[in-house]
Amino acid sequence: MKMLDINLVRNNPEVVRQNLEKRKDAEKLKWLDDLIKKDAEWRKLKKKIDDLRHERNRISEEINKAKKAGKDVALLIKKAKSIPNQIRRAEEQQEELLGRIRYYLMQLPNIMHESVPYGESDEDNVEVRKWGEPKKVDFELKSHAEIAEELGLTDFKRSTKISGAGFYFLKNELAMLNQALIRFAIDRLVKKGYTYIEPPLMMRKKPYSGMVSLEDFEDVMYKVEGEDLYMVATAEHPIGAMYMDETLAEEELPLRYVGYSINFRKEVGTHSVDEKGLFRTHQFNKVEQFVFCKPEDSWELHEELQRNAEEIHTLLEIPWRTVNVCTGDLGIVAAKKYDLEAWMPRQNKYRELGSCSNCTDYQARRLNLKCIDKHGKRRFLHTLNGTAVATSRALVAILENYQNKDGSITIPRVLVPYMNGVKVIRRKKH
Repeated sequence: MKMLDINLVRNNPEVVRQNLEKRKDAEKLKWLDDLIKKDAEWRKLKKKIDDLRHERNRISEEINKAKKAGKDVALLIKKAKSIPNQIRRAEEQQEELLGRIRYYLMQLPNIMHESVPYGESDEDNVEVRKWGEPKKVDFELKSHAEIAEELGLTDFKRSTKISGAGFYFLKNELAMLNQALIRFAIDRLVKKGYTYIEPPLMMRKKPYSGMVSLEDFEDVMYKVEGEDLYMVATAEHPIGAMYMDETLAEEELPLRYVGYSINFRKEVGTHSVDEKGLFRTHQFNKVEQFVFCKPEDSWELHEELQRNAEEIHTLLEIPWRTVNVCTGDLGIVAAKKYDLEAWMPRQNKYRELGSCSNCTDYQARRLNLKCIDKHGKRRFLHTLNGTAVATSRALVAILENYQNKDGSITIPRVLVPYMNGVKVIRRKKH
């Protein structure tokens, strides 16, 4: 199981070095030097083992010839008996080196696309395009959590009582709106030819480590005690691992999927008024796009996935912008990533709705996932993922952008058909 092609490290170490320098990853720069050294030692041992095996075969032939000629073969036999032990010791050293080499390759980040902007944090992300005008109101907007509670749409107090902080009850029209967002996004993508899929909500460690670096990601994941199972953090992970250790025919590619899942993460928002509630929670709903494709098609498909997310939020009439994520905010899996951000008028800023990544062959190498052409040539394919809609964050955007002076919430027009005709959410009369 590996990540970067070892041949890239061997033949073009400067490409890997420059990639790490752009990411300002000093620790892994040291790893790279040790990786190059250990790989040279491994290759030297491989040659030694090959030479010893050749020598063993040569001596065996000599012994046979000497026996036929009636010669004494005691010394040759003694020499031949010593070779297996030499091979075993060299193989043990080689296996030890290989373990360290695999560890380095699993931890080194993907090679970034040349268009990724340089920067240290999300403040350095570069705006690519935007749509819609930020809402101007002549009244004081309430936070999404405050107005949702006033309208009887959530219950954070009782969810904390039974599950702890970071969970929620959705009620009445807001629960319906959550389902409306899911169905709207799925219907939109199915019409575009994407295959709808509902993945397992738990995964074993081996396939999970093919999708992410567990060393970096495990702190935000829920592990099932006593079981080789993790709760999924996004549908991207089980969908991406679906074809692990398989080879797909190139004429079948690209495979486009749209998946829905409930997701689980340990991360949770701060205690500020606008973080309380739905924006960042331990449990959330998301419709995810995922594509398996030939390497030469992945950059065009990356743009397609991002356009899909933009179109969905344009139809929801939520002002948005797309940013090209900088080197310091990219993470190790993606070669390039876009974030889609919604304008939040209460907070007077754009906030992240979801991301869209081209992972090139990073995940495919870790998953041993290849494609084969009509001539029988095999190669690692490319994988891409993109949020279609993360409903809790979209709900926050709707509660802020569609909030009215009288305390009601207007339903986005495209969602009304999914709402049993409800067009406005109003305070319940008691």
